[in-house]
Amino acid sequence: MLKTLASTVLATVVVLAVAPAAFAADTPSAKATTATLAAVPAVSAADRVLGRADAPVTVIEYASFTCSHCAAWTNDVLPAFKTRYIDTGKVRLVFRDLPTQPVQVAATAAAIGRCAAPGKFFDVAHYLMAAQSAAFASGDARDWYTGAISVSGRTQAQIEACLGDPATGQALQRDVEAAVAAGVEGTPSFFVNGVRASDHSLETLSAAIDPLLKGR
Repeated sequence: MLKTLASTVLATVVVLAVAPAAFAADTPSAKATTATLAAVPAVSAADRVLGRADAPVTVIEYASFTCSHCAAWTNDVLPAFKTRYIDTGKVRLVFRDLPTQPVQVAATAAAIGRCAAPGKFFDVAHYLMAAQSAAFASGDARDWYTGAISVSGRTQAQIEACLGDPATGQALQRDVEAAVAAGVEGTPSFFVNGVRASDHSLETLSAAIDPLLKGR
């Protein structure tokens, strides 16, 4: 049964494979630009959002579940970021998928996250990032997928049915196209109220966020 997890998203992977070759695992965010990029899509009901809908600052993250820099940010930086900004209602964090190499593995993980029960996406995302290094060390993603499903609020049968739904692949494709349109060249990449952050450190993100919070 586990073999079907990869095969059911094969069509999705074929589409995602057209993403630029620069989107490789372990590619840190480019450090050059902080200009406003109008191509970054506005937050919609399709987005996965952590934090209050009316938070004054929106941080959009483009990330891949096979990117070690993304895992390091989630595991090491997000807890402090969440305490400082999300839990206090100052920031809402929007997660968007940009699968990187190996694309089939990343796309399957991303699809499992999208197929999670309402309110369970970030549980899946945090599991995938926390267990990423162990999955890479084993060379076998099946236990990684199974662990993600166990916190998804869905059964394996439900996840597999969702992975086989063309709408799941189409949603992933929209995130990829949005990233390309926004000029994203690596993962993780962050945009603070539409302005690209120069890197993904807590210090850099705070420097971009804090001036927006003055007087609030």
